[in-house]
Amino acid sequence: MTLTDVTSALSDAAVTVRPLHEEPFLLEIEAREPGLALPGWVAGRREELRTALDRCGAVLLRGFDVADPQEFGRAARAFSPELLGYLERAATRTEVADKVFTSTELGEDQWIPFHHEMSYSHNWPSLLYFYGDLPAPVGGATPVASERRVFPLIPAEVRERFTRHGVRYVRNYGPDVNESWQEAFQTTDRAEVEAYCRQSGTDFEWTGGDGLRTTSVRQAVARHPRTAETVWFNHAHLFHLSNVEPEVAEILVEEYGEEGLPRNAYYGDGAPIEDEVAELIRSLYREAAVSFTWRRGDVLVVDNFLATHAREPFRGDRRILVAMSDLYTESPAGR
Repeated sequence: MTLTDVTSALSDAAVTVRPLHEEPFLLEIEAREPGLALPGWVAGRREELRTALDRCGAVLLRGFDVADPQEFGRAARAFSPELLGYLERAATRTEVADKVFTSTELGEDQWIPFHHEMSYSHNWPSLLYFYGDLPAPVGGATPVASERRVFPLIPAEVRERFTRHGVRYVRNYGPDVNESWQEAFQTTDRAEVEAYCRQSGTDFEWTGGDGLRTTSVRQAVARHPRTAETVWFNHAHLFHLSNVEPEVAEILVEEYGEEGLPRNAYYGDGAPIEDEVAELIRSLYREAAVSFTWRRGDVLVVDNFLATHAREPFRGDRRILVAMSDLYTESPAGR
């Protein structure tokens, strides 16, 4: 379906529709008049919006009446009735409404690099929903980047090696090195954690001081369930030690040793990933970034296969909320 077909299917007297990037990538749908309820509008155009996501990767819905986290949750459920919880966490979050969470709670002076949500796991959400509950007065954008632009730019030899071996993730949970395993797995029962690890193909080891080390080999690329496109889909560049400031990385290695780092990524066969390869991926995403300034009540819907997202540093108060849906489970053969 062409972009013209997509915009025509969604256009009506209540909204205006336009792409925010020439690729096309990131479609903006804006209510013409205030007070238009988003859940009802979405419910009547669910398939057209799914097609728009297939074509454009992300859709920004703005100008609608989305007064609070509960209304945001209703809007997300209008896309997909079953929202997801958040297990095997990689960052601290707070649930503020049913299956509605704060976005990653990281210091306001720090960038969160581009990533696909939970691409380090054996399963992940297909759709992400972000809500501008309290946009920052300065900075704090949530830029997105298109895999259709980035994936072809990754050198063939890099793609081939990652595709053949996958990515090995080593993570340590504990009070001294990272978030606790209780927070990450949302339980205080070790047996539940062990069952989850076995079910998900994750090796685990309990370490001293109430710590847990997990090791898993996951996919480097994934196939979109609707469009059948192959996309780069992993956390290697984000979990890799080179993503940490060099002086901090040196302290961490000296303190905990390489095996005890909060997180790190390797080729699936255990070989180290070169620093320059991890930086290449990060730089390709940065160069492909498309951004917008958050407005109160904005809702950004992201196809988690076709687009990565990031967070800019900010000043002042900021609260962007997130919900997730359409769980996808990768089979071992997919790696």
